[in-house]
Amino acid sequence: MLKGFFKVPQPSNEIILNYAPGSAERVYLENALADEQNVTTEIPMYIGAQRLSTDVKKPIVAPHRHQQVLAYCNYGDGTHATLAIKAALDAKKTWEEMPWEHRASVFLKAAELISTKYRYRLNARTMLGQSKNAYQAEIDSACELIDFLRFNVHYMAEIYAQQPPISAGGVWNRTEQRPLEGFVFALTPFNFTAIAGNLPCACAMMGNVVVWKPADTQIFAADLIMQVLLEAGLPPGVINLIYADGPQVGDVVFKHPDFAGIHFTGSTNVFQEIWKTIGNHIHLYKSYPRIVGETGGKDFILLHPSADWQAASTALLRGAFEYQGQKCSAASRAYIPASLWAAIKNKLLNDLSTIKMGPPTDFSNFINAVIDEKSFDKVASYLSEVANDDEAEIIYGGNCDKSIGYFVEPTVILTQDPYYKTMCEEIFGPVLSIYVYDDEDFEDMLTVIDHTSIYALTGSVFAQDRLAIAQASEKLKNAAGNFYINDKCTGAVVGQQPFGGARKSGTNDKAGAMVNLLRWVSPRTVKETFDPPTDYRYPFLDSN
Repeated sequence: MLKGFFKVPQPSNEIILNYAPGSAERVYLENALADEQNVTTEIPMYIGAQRLSTDVKKPIVAPHRHQQVLAYCNYGDGTHATLAIKAALDAKKTWEEMPWEHRASVFLKAAELISTKYRYRLNARTMLGQSKNAYQAEIDSACELIDFLRFNVHYMAEIYAQQPPISAGGVWNRTEQRPLEGFVFALTPFNFTAIAGNLPCACAMMGNVVVWKPADTQIFAADLIMQVLLEAGLPPGVINLIYADGPQVGDVVFKHPDFAGIHFTGSTNVFQEIWKTIGNHIHLYKSYPRIVGETGGKDFILLHPSADWQAASTALLRGAFEYQGQKCSAASRAYIPASLWAAIKNKLLNDLSTIKMGPPTDFSNFINAVIDEKSFDKVASYLSEVANDDEAEIIYGGNCDKSIGYFVEPTVILTQDPYYKTMCEEIFGPVLSIYVYDDEDFEDMLTVIDHTSIYALTGSVFAQDRLAIAQASEKLKNAAGNFYINDKCTGAVVGQQPFGGARKSGTNDKAGAMVNLLRWVSPRTVKETFDPPTDYRYPFLDSN
């Protein structure tokens, strides 16, 4: 077998297309949207080399038009998890022994296919299945997923190149990065197609085999990701894509002796239950499983009296309401000094009054639907409570309508209590809660922010006063894994701002960075001695 010290292509962030009226990319995307809506596809499970059908055909509907069936997926149960695990383990030996440059090539080709041939179809499926507007789909299912694949290949090469710096005379020290012993379970969310693709791919890239279960509301795009990976040359069985009830799958996965780890993004409660389940079954496993998870957030924007209020207002609107606030990084609580409140309130509410809400197929709509009825009902219940509560008032929005799609107006809540429930609890919808503080209480607000939420995912501070920025950076160092200065708290870019938080927001294993890939390898240190000793006696034993 030929060998070489291979250098992978230098990654750079994928250029974001703007889809302006009259642009070529807009025409291509509109055509892709029409194609995906005109054919109701049947989506199989991908287990080993098989594309499996079942007797249960579960409809996949558009959140913004819930009577519109986009596809039917073949829905399974725990038996399909068993089949997927077997297929993964059967593929393991060949995959992990494949030279790393060939594994790299699979994912580099997948990135190229998404950048070109499949860009508009994948964006269209994300828009229709997850109710994202064109720009939100572009930065997610195209650019971020492409960046994950290309940058992770680069990080993989860097990991393999890391070797012990010293070998003593007559010795050669080296390190091998083995895949984990067993299979990895990837449990992925609805809100980002890029995350859904990255979680299984990051593990597989390092030589692991994977059972992948996406959220039911993301299956429409997940199916196309799997098609792309197979076209890029991914061997059957390396990633196995199944659709089934989570507890049924978990009952199989977390009792299997070859379970080696979980790569998770989703709710805090689910992640904590998974952690407890793994702990209860720890005696069953061949190895201690890797547990990597990113969960919720109650993300903040803090304004200092010296802040640029116009920039801050724009950050509030974009940070809170892009993709209907369904980003774990979304701004959901804000702290504004009294001296700036009148100006910010005026600009924020005026800007909100110009926003349109409706289906993503109408490119003029900034706000689309929340993901499903369960999410709609949760947000609506919060807004109903606030409307009847003297401790807070809705100063913009608050209306909800699920007659056609699951639409919730962008809503701004003003409260006199910095610990009001909507300042503390994760809602995961287009709801921004604001507390106005006295200018001289800025330092006190740092303490309030640090102690308000169980989460520590993202946060930002707006200030022109450098001392204020320094104070906030230090005081809030544990309150956000991604901290922004004079910018909104969303929009982390692969290769630039590795993403993840601590506290109850997850294990902070930074997606889009080398540290994440290191969780999916098990190093082996090799010491080779060229002239080993042949006599056990050390010099100190000589009595003369």
